[in-house]
Amino acid sequence: MQIRRITMLFGFFVLSVGFFLDMGACTAVQTELRITTIKQEPYTLSKGTQLEGFCMDLLSEVAKKLGFKYKVQLVKDGSYGRQDESGNWNGMIGEVLRGEADLAIAPLTLTAAREKVVGMTKPFMQTGVSILLRKDISEETGFFDFLSPFTAETWVGILIAYLGTAVCIFIVARLSPCEWSQPQSEQNRFSLLHSLWYTAGALTLQGAGPHPKALSGRVICCSWWLFSVFLLACYFSNLNSSKTTDSSHLTVKGFDDLASQDMIEYGCLAGSSTLAFFKNSNNPVYRRIYEHMERTKSFVSSMDEGVRRAKEGNFAFIGESVSLDLAVARHCELVRAHEVVGMRGYSIAAALGSPIIKNLSVAILQLSEAGELAYLRSKWWASSCIADKAKSSAVQTHSLKGIFLVLSLGLGLGTLLAVLELTSKSRRSAAEQRKSCCTVLTEELSLRLRTSNAPQENVDKDKEKA
Repeated sequence: MQIRRITMLFGFFVLSVGFFLDMGACTAVQTELRITTIKQEPYTLSKGTQLEGFCMDLLSEVAKKLGFKYKVQLVKDGSYGRQDESGNWNGMIGEVLRGEADLAIAPLTLTAAREKVVGMTKPFMQTGVSILLRKDISEETGFFDFLSPFTAETWVGILIAYLGTAVCIFIVARLSPCEWSQPQSEQNRFSLLHSLWYTAGALTLQGAGPHPKALSGRVICCSWWLFSVFLLACYFSNLNSSKTTDSSHLTVKGFDDLASQDMIEYGCLAGSSTLAFFKNSNNPVYRRIYEHMERTKSFVSSMDEGVRRAKEGNFAFIGESVSLDLAVARHCELVRAHEVVGMRGYSIAAALGSPIIKNLSVAILQLSEAGELAYLRSKWWASSCIADKAKSSAVQTHSLKGIFLVLSLGLGLGTLLAVLELTSKSRRSAAEQRKSCCTVLTEELSLRLRTSNAPQENVDKDKEKA
């Protein structure tokens, strides 16, 4: 019985020691995990001696939820992880496989090949394959591109100026006695329709007679002619400028367009998952793209090189849509094609069978449901481009405010002169008829602003015949 008790106590002691050793080992793992990452904006970048970026913020949030400490190190060979011909893995995947790191957090694409050798969490970001181009290559020529030299506000201002000038000519032609001396018997030459036609003819530099004879009408017409000449000069100058900046009339909206043309070169990052996508695809279009890239060796060695070549023009860079969105946010002359294929996700990698994978996946889902991942995305992908900066060449309304002001002054001066001419005639008529000047002026205004003078004219003709 004594021996049995001693055996039980010894077994309990061994189990306790083993338990505490396991707890110590777990505590050691939890207190400081070794994290491997790679420098790539905006996921991980240097700020002095510290690292910051989307992945660093994500790692911080996950560590808070799971309660572990960590130490971040950059991957030694600067690679994400690719299997060579002998079956060995390099990059961050290789470091996790060899036990040099506990976790790899970076824009690591979740692929079948990587899933076989390491554990991958639920994706913390969705991405796909798309195309990065210069805007002048990717934009399609529209039916109304001839309106592009001016903004919509400018065109509205021009329309208002046109209608206002026509109405002023119509009113001045009725008020000025030099233009319409006998309203009882003469028909006014400048009806509203003719005023609109005359103004349109002057805008197109064609002219449309008859021309005004009164000083007031000529002041208005001169102001409109000056406005038209300056406006047309700005229009054609800006139109020619926008045409000469287009380096190509090629329209590339997706991979079908890219594979069907040979005017611009295209390529992707060498050894990337994007290249593997085209290489392993059975889609004829994707196979043609892969064969073209293999034949021309149009691969780039880094993301920065692909963006640089796309900015130079005549090159389309194929890559991860998320990374291309960042390039568009940083470089305003670039645009990403709308088509995105081969949707996949970015995940955190750990050793195969590691129990922390499950906890990391749950933490990522919690951050996604709470909107934290969306906030981090908007934080690090904030655009530095001003809205519609690519179309800044369009002339704004404030750029033409001087010529609009000149036209407004001309219209006001012409109308004022017409009123003065009518007032001068009314004063002379009042002196002859021994009436009040205001009475004669009121009669003249009533007679001249009458909508039609045809009935009176017909009566006068009938009297003359009788």
